[in-house]
Amino acid sequence: MTEKKHALLSASGSSRWMQCPPSVRLEETVEEENSEYAKEGTFAHALAELHINYYLGNLKKTQFNKELKKLKQDSFYSKELMEYVQIYVDFAIEKINEARASTKDAVTMVEMKFDYSSWVPEGFGTGDLVLITDAVLEIVDLKFGQGVPVSAIGNTQMRLYALGAIQQFECLYDISTVKMTIVQPRLDNISTDEIAVEELLKWAEEEVKPKAELAIKGEGEFKSGQHCRFCRVRHTCRVRAEENMKLAALEFKEAVLLTDEEIVEVLKGIDELQKYASDIKEYAFNKAINEGKRWEGFKIVEGRSIRKYVDEAAVAKALIEAGFEEDKIYAKSLLTITAMEKAIGKNKFKELLKDLVEKPSGKPVLVPEEDKRPEINNTAEADFKEE
Repeated sequence: MTEKKHALLSASGSSRWMQCPPSVRLEETVEEENSEYAKEGTFAHALAELHINYYLGNLKKTQFNKELKKLKQDSFYSKELMEYVQIYVDFAIEKINEARASTKDAVTMVEMKFDYSSWVPEGFGTGDLVLITDAVLEIVDLKFGQGVPVSAIGNTQMRLYALGAIQQFECLYDISTVKMTIVQPRLDNISTDEIAVEELLKWAEEEVKPKAELAIKGEGEFKSGQHCRFCRVRHTCRVRAEENMKLAALEFKEAVLLTDEEIVEVLKGIDELQKYASDIKEYAFNKAINEGKRWEGFKIVEGRSIRKYVDEAAVAKALIEAGFEEDKIYAKSLLTITAMEKAIGKNKFKELLKDLVEKPSGKPVLVPEEDKRPEINNTAEADFKEE
């Protein structure tokens, strides 16, 4: 299993460099982060690729078993991880069968290399699953993260992959429509978008190409926003700092109470300000703890901790020997849903407990209108308040 190589103007980072072109060259001054989450994602992709290739007949059973045995020895492998990967594999197989049913000579490719350099200098990437049927190109992408749901709607990464596929196959197939699907099994999130090839090519020429030309030169304007989330210079970027500190410096009217308009201004910036503050704290702490950096007016101290038993078995033995009954020292309760699902396996959990588990409505939250979740009505809001 090898780490995937990424283009300077990567598809995965396209939402950032398209909105903030000069950030690309600035990022080169900072060492790339290679988190455990990223490594786990790479491992999950390798596991999924192996199973799909076996289904397609690209591997003999002996070769499949040999490779699977090797992957099972990896520290990232677990029954729980495999169950999540299997959700994606099952979905991919379903898509493959649908394509074959609709088109006799449907094309199926796993881990396909894309080249979209006609629009983005040195642009390349890798698609998890690519299907070509009559006039339709479909790309399916596995996202193994569990932090934030990722939508395929208007997703620039998926669109760049589609451009690469069109560039490679347009002379062989009369593709008119592109479907793009993101599967995020750990969040039970499957999102699909569709776009006409003509519209996609127009977007590439009018939006992508000009931004890519600026980015590769390190030109254009810095811009702060949600796309800063994974930028390597997010901690020390001055533009991001200035943008976030505007909230603290808002010039309100002199009235004792804030107006509705002023409340809206605060709401618009507060989430990003909280993320920025968290990033700054993390950056300062890592510098202090790992590099001995001293920040004037701050120091590293031991945080609060919770008491815990050194040896639970020894504690129980000591208490029982002292005459305490077991029902006095043990509290019996079912495992939490997450722990139970992990203990007995996701499939068995669904089989045995699907009618015994419910998911109550979530607590209402105030979010920007761009949020993909549907708005709840007043009746629902009243129900929440009555609970």
